[in-house]
Amino acid sequence: MRSAARMKGGPARPLAWLGSGLALAAVCLAAGAAPAAADPGPPHINHLFVIVLENENAENTFGAVPPAPYLGTTMRNAGAFIPNYNGIGHQSLDNYLALVSGQPPNLATQADCLLYTEMTPLMTNSDGVAVGQGCVFPRSVQTVANQLENSGHSWRGYMQDMANSVSAGEPATCRHPTLNGQDTTQSARPTDQYAARHDPFVYFHSIIDYATCQRNVVDLANLPEDLKKEATTPEYDFITPDLCADGHDATCADPTAPGGFAGINAFLSHWVPLIEASPAYRDHGAILVTFDESESGAESCCNEPIGPNTFNNGGPQPGNGGGKVGAVVVSPCVRPGTVTQVPYNHYSTLRWTEDNFGLAHLADAGTEGLAPFGTDVFSKPSCETAEEEAQARANAKTRLQVRPRRTPQGRQRVFRFRLVSDVPACSVGAAVRFAGHRAKSNRSGRAHLKARPRRAGRLVAVARPAGCPLAKARVRVLSRRGG
Repeated sequence: MRSAARMKGGPARPLAWLGSGLALAAVCLAAGAAPAAADPGPPHINHLFVIVLENENAENTFGAVPPAPYLGTTMRNAGAFIPNYNGIGHQSLDNYLALVSGQPPNLATQADCLLYTEMTPLMTNSDGVAVGQGCVFPRSVQTVANQLENSGHSWRGYMQDMANSVSAGEPATCRHPTLNGQDTTQSARPTDQYAARHDPFVYFHSIIDYATCQRNVVDLANLPEDLKKEATTPEYDFITPDLCADGHDATCADPTAPGGFAGINAFLSHWVPLIEASPAYRDHGAILVTFDESESGAESCCNEPIGPNTFNNGGPQPGNGGGKVGAVVVSPCVRPGTVTQVPYNHYSTLRWTEDNFGLAHLADAGTEGLAPFGTDVFSKPSCETAEEEAQARANAKTRLQVRPRRTPQGRQRVFRFRLVSDVPACSVGAAVRFAGHRAKSNRSGRAHLKARPRRAGRLVAVARPAGCPLAKARVRVLSRRGG
């Protein structure tokens, strides 16, 4: 729980509400009202791929004519669209750090750490927030990568162009500026567009001081080989495109490559299908695509704490956050076309990731009232692939119930049907035909229609769920003489 000095929120409710709430519950139970079924929560994701892009407003990215149609149309239609997803600050680096550690902005990270300086924390709060200024956090400050590794899970950060400067004597893995020296990756070069400030893992001594950094903070070129088998694909994959492919540079330093939204479109249309074709993705995988911060505006959401290391989370822009950027999640556990209006931010993503892997909440990922992703995003908890879902439909057992089961000949009646199936999708929107009439089942599998059977005998009602076995019900029609 956050201290009062760092919390945003409404006043505490008086205790009187508790008594009235208990009284209302007692009335409902006395009336026989059944309590609402608990939401089982989102499914477990076995392999998470996080792709972070740069500096765009949600209204531009996901407008009527998306400038990167693979993201704004193809992925959006195939997955869950989160229009109210927000960054947590300005400029870039503080957002990347929040995604993997929950640490809030400080004056140095808000300025993208032109000098790769040690952080000098005065203290670490009880909530895990390091209070101080600087860029490279001390060993005591943990990230989700440390959490995963310490609990037996696998992870990797894939950084495009990280190995492009090997010829200049720089390492191919765990590449970062010299401690307390200048960051020379702030500007792109035609042959090297890696940006250390978009690689959050190299800002923590708990990673760079150990061999895990060389093993796991690697060039993006390693990803295709890792994707070949589920066993070689990390459970947590953080992917950073280079300064052209992430949309940061409108004009690419490499004249042969596109920048801006065109660069985003080219990157996603190549890498996302590659991930989706992998065994790891098909087995309860998920891809999250979002942006670090908006181009303009510093809106916030989700009870984002203020400070303690800066007077304004928005940095150079007045405001408490990083603006509305939007996000898309595609997964076998997401029903295509899902849209949620629930607000989320980078701390929400970290909190959900930690919940998914059974980890504690780091720093501001533990903010009181912060919502992780739920079934509003992961809207298909069964996580069946299209092929598995089709097979399940074909093998489903469906049964049609009808009332009344007996009716006099020539009398108009309302007939009520209920379609029951072990595959919920088979009971929704099915055509029910009876006595020359047609109705469609609702979300509960129920339908009704009026009919006036003209002949005595037995009438058969037939329900035809799309892609599922048909189901039948019979009604006995009595003659006017009583049959």
